[in-house]
Amino acid sequence: MTVGSKYWRLVRLGANGNTKIEEIILAKNFLEKHFSQFNPQTEVTDNQIQHQLFKLLKNYLPAQICLRCFISHQIEKVCIQLELQFGKEHGFDRHQLFPFVLDDTFDDLRNKGSRKGNQSTYKSVSIKILNSFNPEKANLSTWTTKLVKQNRELNVFLLEHGIYLISNWAILNDTTSKQVQRILTEFHNLTSTEIEQACFLLESYHAIYRQDRLKQRLKSRGKCPTPSSEQLQRIAECLQQKTKLILSEENTLSKLQELAELLREYRIHVRSGKLLAQKSLDNTQINTEGLQASVVQSESEQQSEQSEFTQFYRQQFIACLNDSLEFVIQNRFNILNRKSSVKAKQFLTALQLFHCQGKSITEIAPLVNLKAQYQVTRLLKLKEFRADIRQKMLEQLCDRTLAKAIDYASAHQLQQLEKKVAIALEEQIGELIQAAEVEASIANTSSPTSFFAEYLCRYLDIHSTE
Repeated sequence: MTVGSKYWRLVRLGANGNTKIEEIILAKNFLEKHFSQFNPQTEVTDNQIQHQLFKLLKNYLPAQICLRCFISHQIEKVCIQLELQFGKEHGFDRHQLFPFVLDDTFDDLRNKGSRKGNQSTYKSVSIKILNSFNPEKANLSTWTTKLVKQNRELNVFLLEHGIYLISNWAILNDTTSKQVQRILTEFHNLTSTEIEQACFLLESYHAIYRQDRLKQRLKSRGKCPTPSSEQLQRIAECLQQKTKLILSEENTLSKLQELAELLREYRIHVRSGKLLAQKSLDNTQINTEGLQASVVQSESEQQSEQSEFTQFYRQQFIACLNDSLEFVIQNRFNILNRKSSVKAKQFLTALQLFHCQGKSITEIAPLVNLKAQYQVTRLLKLKEFRADIRQKMLEQLCDRTLAKAIDYASAHQLQQLEKKVAIALEEQIGELIQAAEVEASIANTSSPTSFFAEYLCRYLDIHSTE
């Protein structure tokens, strides 16, 4: 029966954001009745079960329930795999992915007997997967994995975290030499020699790998595999004819992967609206180079002006963060204080416990004399709190940066710079706030490590002694 349990147990999202298992007795009884081979002595594969369920699908509603239960388990598995593969490096976990794709509740089946006007037209991800699945052409596990990874809302979230779910080889397949030339010139600022070599490499790749791929697709479809040793050798030979450059199979593979990653960075940028991933604020060159490139015009003056601009920008970033924290916290405190001095003090204490001591909302409630978790959530309004700081900081930093840019650019150039500077600043401030949100979502963080939390806690420490 262990094989069949995923066909009568639905994985669904609980109110707390965690998954829970709902046992569907109707589905369990259906499997026991129609699948006599379910016994400890007999091994039954998923393919055998699914093949039989699809035969019964049109005439038996429980067959659909069984398949949707299985799909829910596979969806959970895909989210866990994405977390294990990308989560730690890109700052998210499975619980942030579940709401996008783990949305089947069987409400459509429960309401099947209700009047037509009351029935919802919403189709869960599981229903869409099941309705589009052809058992003659694919495996249900594979099909579910494919559609989950193609889910639009999930991909928007992943793009915002710097992840683009497509293989290097698929990227290279559908990119032209003309596009490579433009991307490497305008986005990556590579030299003309580097760009020329990249174009020749792509043309060689297309001549060998893509042609082989097109022939293969006439017979069957599937994901793009890593080029074989034989293909890499042929690509290297083709490249040598074009450029006289001699590469080993390993070097050819490495250069293809490097080119694909440059193209991936560009695609993440244009699809998510994000700039290239920023490093820590301790790396001042990286964090100011985009702004500096916008306002510095003369190469001969660039080095000294960049040093001056870097120092100015770091000072103003921290100053604007401190000013914004003070403004928003004091404003929130004053609003609460007019209603109740007790609530105002509870707000400051809860803020300190959450961001500086890593306490969960549940843990904070009794420490500030509140009875329920929702009362702490309503008191802190963390999403609104961070949004207010982000907006205030953006306004101040944009004004100060543009004022400084007068030293480097003409009035006409400033008009063109204003939008670019605003986008660059919004990105950096967004990264700051996002790092704080990720840190806050991790339970039992004993001390703040994000830049945002560090300065927020400094402010609270100073003002708690006043």
